[in-house]
Amino acid sequence: MGNHVDFSLYVYTPNKGAPIFFAVLFFISTVYHLWQNIKYKSWRVTASLPWGGLLFVAGFVMQTVSIHNDHDLGIFIAKVVLLLIAPPVYSLTNYFVLGRALFYVPYLSPIHPGRVMSTFVGLDVVVGILTGNGASRSSNTSNTPSEIKAGVDMVRASIVLQLACFVGFIALEVVFHRRCIKAKILTAKLRTIIILLYVSSTLILIRHIYRVVEVWQGYDSYLNTHEAFFYCFDGALMLVNTLMWNVRHPMEFLPNDNKIYLSKDGHTELEGPGWQDRRPFLVTLFDPFDIVGLFRGRDKASMFWENEEKHRKVAGDDTTRGEGSNGV
Repeated sequence: MGNHVDFSLYVYTPNKGAPIFFAVLFFISTVYHLWQNIKYKSWRVTASLPWGGLLFVAGFVMQTVSIHNDHDLGIFIAKVVLLLIAPPVYSLTNYFVLGRALFYVPYLSPIHPGRVMSTFVGLDVVVGILTGNGASRSSNTSNTPSEIKAGVDMVRASIVLQLACFVGFIALEVVFHRRCIKAKILTAKLRTIIILLYVSSTLILIRHIYRVVEVWQGYDSYLNTHEAFFYCFDGALMLVNTLMWNVRHPMEFLPNDNKIYLSKDGHTELEGPGWQDRRPFLVTLFDPFDIVGLFRGRDKASMFWENEEKHRKVAGDDTTRGEGSNGV
């Protein structure tokens, strides 16, 4: 697969069967995710799973078409852009799942749960815009060398920003995990969610690192001229990620309503008012961790978990409090 093809937009002989294989598997996973979203009524948390899957299906279908029309620049650009913007959509699932977990255990959250979504999703939107524009410019061979270079630089900047943001997100996962262990409320449900997030985040992180190395090495690099690396470190990793969420859907372990939270006893689920952030939107955007609030002393009224006796009991967790001392 590393042989150069003359008079083609590809720098290798593309495998004709691989994109069909991945398109079919991503399609099956996507259809199952659509059914799971209906079953669990979890569109607000996991809608990004079928969305990302559809982008991958479209990307691999366009790659199949492109292979048989390897002089068509428009099709080639379309498949490049689709396969570049699809993986970040899967990152959104991690953001929403962690956010819902933080709503479930609000007193251990290092950041307002809603800010996880707004902060990281906002950054991903910026990354997506840079990636899409950069990929379309750098893949368009009719552009001038300076325009192509500008496109490559945009892709490089977006990939590095994406990697930095995701490392920050993983750090947030680790902080929450450690707090759960310390508080000894790492129930079976929470442990499962955290493990799933770690596995998914690792797969996505490896993909990010691969993309950074590939983009920085350049168009004629060994990674870019050998198709197997793409299928191994991009297609296969993201396929494993989506199939994992099929097998262990996050809403099997988390409540659908973000007003439901776990009592500090580690057993009881209660229905509270939900964690609200009454600060102006622009303030939450620039200070998602409420650093100003930490110095001033957080509003006690927003710490609803301090008045558990006033909240309705929803269920009792079937796990024991002591699990948290063992960690994951």
